[in-house]
Amino acid sequence: MADHSPNKNSDKEDVWTVGRLLTWTTDWLGTRGSDSPRLDAEVLLAFVRNCPRILLYTAFDEIVDAEQRQDFRELVRRRGQGEPVAYLVGIKEFFSIPLDVTPATLIPRPETEGLVVRALDVWKEEFSGKTGMRVLDVGTGSGALAIALASHMTDANVTATDISQDALDIASANASKHSLDGRIKFLKSDVLEHPDLSRSWDIIVSNPPYVREDEFDGLPDDVRLYEPRDALVGGVTGCEIVQRLVQQASGSLVSGGWLFIEVGPSTVSLAEKIISATTELAGKPTVKDSSGLPRIVQARVV
Repeated sequence: MADHSPNKNSDKEDVWTVGRLLTWTTDWLGTRGSDSPRLDAEVLLAFVRNCPRILLYTAFDEIVDAEQRQDFRELVRRRGQGEPVAYLVGIKEFFSIPLDVTPATLIPRPETEGLVVRALDVWKEEFSGKTGMRVLDVGTGSGALAIALASHMTDANVTATDISQDALDIASANASKHSLDGRIKFLKSDVLEHPDLSRSWDIIVSNPPYVREDEFDGLPDDVRLYEPRDALVGGVTGCEIVQRLVQQASGSLVSGGWLFIEVGPSTVSLAEKIISATTELAGKPTVKDSSGLPRIVQARVV
């Protein structure tokens, strides 16, 4: 039987163009459990060809040379085994900002952009014109939240923390990549335990670990097997770190300061109860994500 995969091209008529590669790979990745096989194929091929993904659409009839096919084949094989596309290409866009990512950090997700939107809304409504505003991102990972906020809050002082030095190194490199290294201070800290974090903050944002331990084995393979477990699992209840964050943040925010925390649908009720039980904070309505799921718990210092 002839081999009609992009692995070989022994027949002159068996020409692998951009369009044909995308079609074959999309079909194959679809059989391997990918939720977005066409997007995966496009991102990987654009990476191999070192071009913006949109340019693939003007190159459907172009022949892909053997070296690029070999590189593409290897990436597709790894994607078929479950490895995330963002780790394969080393980049993930967040809030229209390209960020370097490695297995030392979570892959930034669209639902986390809601934290940026909410913080920017409050900044415009309540802190417009305030100089020296202080913003803290707890558990920064790749630096996504801190970098997005610093990009838009041009007069704010932004600090970002993480317990992982490897993550901080990546976040710092991303800040430098976008000429923000002079505006974001990075600190290694377990939640707010670093002494420099006891100061008064206007806004604290966080995407902490919030997966329950009994949920971990049910996560998709490309998450469970590749992304850092410590950045995913928040303990038995999923809210152990949220509990510490709320307690420490309540004493570190200025009067009228805001706290925004991303949580999962299974942990939102407990997170809301934690906030309600904290006398220094007044809970505000939880914000839903684009899928209609409760996603961002929020509170304000009374």
